[in-house]
Parts: sequence; C-alpha cells; structure tokens
Amino acid sequence: MSQHDQVVHMPLTTDGPLEPSADWKRLREQCPVATVELPSGDTGTLLTRYDHVKALLSDPRFSRPTAEDDSIRLTADGATGVAADDDRSMSVPLKGEAHLRWRRLLGRYFTVKRVAALRPGMVATAEGLVDSMVKSGQSADLRTALGFPLPIYVICELLGAPAEHRDRFSYWSDAFLSVSRYPKEEITAAHSEFVTYMSELIAAKRAEPGEDVLSTLVVESLAEGEGLTDAELVATGMALLVAGHETTANMIGKMVAMLLADRTRWERLLADPSLVRTAVDEALRFDTNQATFGIRRYLGTDFDVDGQLLQGGATVFCVPAAANRDGRTFADPDEMDLGRNPNPHLTFSAGAHSCLGQSLARTELQVVLEVLLRKLPTLALAVPVPELRKLEGFVVGGLREVPVRW
Repeated sequence: MSQHDQVVHMPLTTDGPLEPSADWKRLREQCPVATVELPSGDTGTLLTRYDHVKALLSDPRFSRPTAEDDSIRLTADGATGVAADDDRSMSVPLKGEAHLRWRRLLGRYFTVKRVAALRPGMVATAEGLVDSMVKSGQSADLRTALGFPLPIYVICELLGAPAEHRDRFSYWSDAFLSVSRYPKEEITAAHSEFVTYMSELIAAKRAEPGEDVLSTLVVESLAEGEGLTDAELVATGMALLVAGHETTANMIGKMVAMLLADRTRWERLLADPSLVRTAVDEALRFDTNQATFGIRRYLGTDFDVDGQLLQGGATVFCVPAAANRDGRTFADPDEMDLGRNPNPHLTFSAGAHSCLGQSLARTELQVVLEVLLRKLPTLALAVPVPELRKLEGFVVGGLREVPVRW
C-alpha cells in the first residue's frame, strides 16, 4: 500500500489509557510512509517503522520546524504553545553548527557522572514525598504526591530556580505544551509572564551567581565570544525548566501504572530489585502515551525512505512509540520484558537532537522505583486500568491522575 492510498487522522486513538493504537501495527506493515491529516486540516507524512524513524531522527540535516520554515500547523488557530509552533520566545538555535554549540554548552551539565552526584539528593526527596503520602492515609494520587513534585524539585535545584514557585512553573509549562487546552490569548499571556520571570531570574544570577547551571551559563556568557546571548539564556532556562519536569512527571505516573497494571511485573521487581535499571528503559519503550503528535521534522531537502522520496518542504511526523513496538527490532514487542537488554528504544529521539536530559530522567525514574519498592511493596492501583484517564490537549502524553493504595 502506498502513501497515497489512505489518509491517517491525528491524533490517533487508542483502546485504553495504556494500550497502543491499533493503527500502529497496520501502518507499520501496510503503509509505513503514510499521509497524515492534522486537526488544522494540513497534511504531512507519518513514519511508524523503527528503521525509518531512527534514520530520519538521526539525520543531522533535519530539526523541529522553526518560525522561518513553511511547515504545517497542528491546529487551525495555531494555539499550540511555544513547544509546538511559536518560536517567539525560543531563541535556542535548532539547526546546524549553532545547535551543536548549544548542545555542547549544555551537555556537560547532564553527563552520567554529574547526574550520579545528584542521586543521593533525589533519593532523600523521593523518600520524604513518599513518607508524606503515607502519613495522609492509605491511598493517594501518585502523580500529585510524587510524580509532579520530585522532578520539579530536582530541576529547580539544578537550575537554581526557587522550588516554591513550582505552581507557576507548572502552569507555564502547561501553556508551553498546550495543543488545545488553553485559548491562544491565554497561551500568549502565559508565555510573556514566563519570559519576564526567566529574564529577571537571569538578571539575579548575573548580579549574584551561585553554583547552579544557570549561574554558570550566565558567568560564561560574560566572557566575550563565549557562552550564550541574553535571549538564548532566557530561552534555555525556559526550555530546561519545562523539559526537566513535565515529561518526567508524566512518565513517573505512567511507569508505575504500567507496572501495577499486571501484578506479576511488580512482584518480579520485588523479588529482584536489580532489574530496576532495565525495567525503567522497558517502561520508556513500552509507553504508548508519549508525544501526542510524535516528533516533528521539517525536511529542508529531499529524503529517501526505502526508495520512497519525501520532498523537501514536507513536515514529517515520527512516532517513536510506534517504532518501539516494531517486531523487526524488538523480540515480542508487545510484551513488557523487565529484563530486556539491549533496548535501543527511540523514546529520547536519536542523533543530534536526542534528549539532553535523558540521563537525568532515567535516574529520577530509577530512584522513584527503588524507593516505592522499598517503602510500599504492597502498592496497587486503586482503580481498574480502563478507568485511568489520559491527559488530553497537550503536546506531551500522560495520565491525569494515578490513584494508588497500599
């Protein structure tokens, strides 16, 4: 079946909050290069096979669409948040040598070694949050009690942002990642507030630098020819604050829900906690509720996909969650194998645009799992899996709440 035999409508639907879209398997087998129609009515190209998705994401020539690209819109009114369509406050370079330079500057703060040094603090914070959760009763919403606060404490400490402002950060992040949750006017106002706040935080770091990442970047920017411009500093702070907590907060809830959805998974980890590391990566692979529209790439030039030419100017939607279920790469792809190794999933993308904070995210997920297994071995979902509600209207995917008991 060729690309033009059918049109797929995004976002794709699923049979349940933790289930993959039935369209993924059909598309991988019958129409791996498909035409996709967005809520805006614009059309692009959809890739679902592992090799195709990895090849495009790994190609350094292509990046997320920017303001100057003639890329398609996700929604008709364009109210899709900075993270989706509006680069008004996003001065982070997304292409070419400038992007590589930006990644080099930031990458040294997210190395495995640096993240390992943060681990004891993460453990202490996670233990405190779980203790507070237990003191309040025999049940809780894990997303509210642990999933959201842990990553925000971690990223605030790393950046040197006040954790007591976490409710504001959460609201701005939601606006940053909104597809249809807020009207465009509210998104624009939230962006302006966020830019103002981050500009003032950067100015405070310049006046009185600390030991945090933002302070270090500010100090480096004062050296001529080094570091980042003021606009880049503001955009970088915003991007790290959003990316550093929103996706991880969602993933904590989804990971625990997946592990508790089949009790044998939780029991296996209780019997062998050494599986935590591989279990986290398997949860990342197995997660069906990732980015609502996958990962977008704007083609600045033609790109060949197994003999099928995608012409320059096209917007391509890569779906890592679908690629992660490709049987050509993963044995028993629809089984959650907690000991799976190797596990070359594409949840963090690939190549020059792979997630800078993936080591930080993995460590937070491992810490959460280790603490919960140790402190709450009787943890269970408080509602049947079909009653879990998906987070709708955002670029990122998650669960609205994760009710648990112990």
